[in-house]
Amino acid sequence: MNSQNTADAFAGGADIQTNVCATPRYRDPLRRDLRALAAANHRDSEIVLLGSIATPKYVEPLVEVLGERLLFPSEFVGRGDMSRGGLMLRCVKSGQQLTYITVATAVRHGARPPSFRHADPLRELKKV
Repeated sequence: MNSQNTADAFAGGADIQTNVCATPRYRDPLRRDLRALAAANHRDSEIVLLGSIATPKYVEPLVEVLGERLLFPSEFVGRGDMSRGGLMLRCVKSGQQLTYITVATAVRHGARPPSFRHADPLRELKKV
């Protein structure tokens, strides 16, 4: 099938609301699956998010259902996707454990860490 991308075609997609906090068609299945995840695990289980916590549209429904059980690596603050992935690979290679903290009360934005090209990315982890 051959199709052309036109300004009208793109404009039609612009009306779609993708904020999972505000749109039931996205939010409700997410909450349903989070409740199933929570029920399938012991109350003392910790659930680790290895993605971004910078955007409330993703974090709010997760915290709403999982609460204090939802953790993430504190070293992720201020890092983008590629930086988080690079840090995880370096930690696996070196055997270093990341520091997990609760998402619910965490500072979600911070200074951008130094680039891996210019600094030892495990330097901060070695201090622990």
